[in-house]
Amino acid sequence: MTKTPPPRFVIVQQQPDKRPYIWSAVAAAWVASLLAAWFWSQSLAAPKLPRLTAELEATQRELKLRQQQLDRLSQRESTLQRSDQISRSANKQVQAALAEREDEISDLRADVAFYERLVGATAPAKGLNVHSVEFKPEAGGTWRYQIYLTQNLNRGAVSSGGLQFQVEGVRGGKLAAISWNELHQKSQAPAQDYSFRYFQELVGSVMLPDGFTPQRVRVSLRGATGSIDQQFAWKSGVTVTGET
Repeated sequence: MTKTPPPRFVIVQQQPDKRPYIWSAVAAAWVASLLAAWFWSQSLAAPKLPRLTAELEATQRELKLRQQQLDRLSQRESTLQRSDQISRSANKQVQAALAEREDEISDLRADVAFYERLVGATAPAKGLNVHSVEFKPEAGGTWRYQIYLTQNLNRGAVSSGGLQFQVEGVRGGKLAAISWNELHQKSQAPAQDYSFRYFQELVGSVMLPDGFTPQRVRVSLRGATGSIDQQFAWKSGVTVTGET
């Protein structure tokens, strides 16, 4: 009996490829090992890290709060500084105003004291009056005059008008009078204005001609409240004081 020869090809059922699963398992194990190593290293290197993190967050919140308080204090300090500057400026203005008022009061007191010295406490009441006349030499040959006018009859009333004077003396061996125009070396020199309640000082400069020796000064006042003429002696060639 003839034997049947074995088949030339054998059909074998193919098994599924398990390599992807193996690689996935290896990768998962590797990631798990990394996580385990990280947690293990964290527990070894910083066992108190969570508490420190919480404390750091609390410190940051406290710092933010303190910064806000510092900003408010800085703003308040700036406001106080501006207020202080305004107060200092206002105080300086008040002090300056007070100083000006004190100067005015001092001037008024000096005026009152001077006026009392001029008229005296027991002096009789007078209307418009030339109290004194003074002449002093200046550089260049001119003479500076100071004439004080007073009145204590009409208290509070204003005396106003114009002043002129002439100087009488000797020139070339003869009596001569140097007029207001000649003293100012002008053809029509205007009178010197005056206006006061109690007293006033009038000043100016005049020129005496060469060869003239002054002896007297005749002062004329012309105003709405009255007109007067007063004569004063020229003493020592320098000062004229006291009515003759």
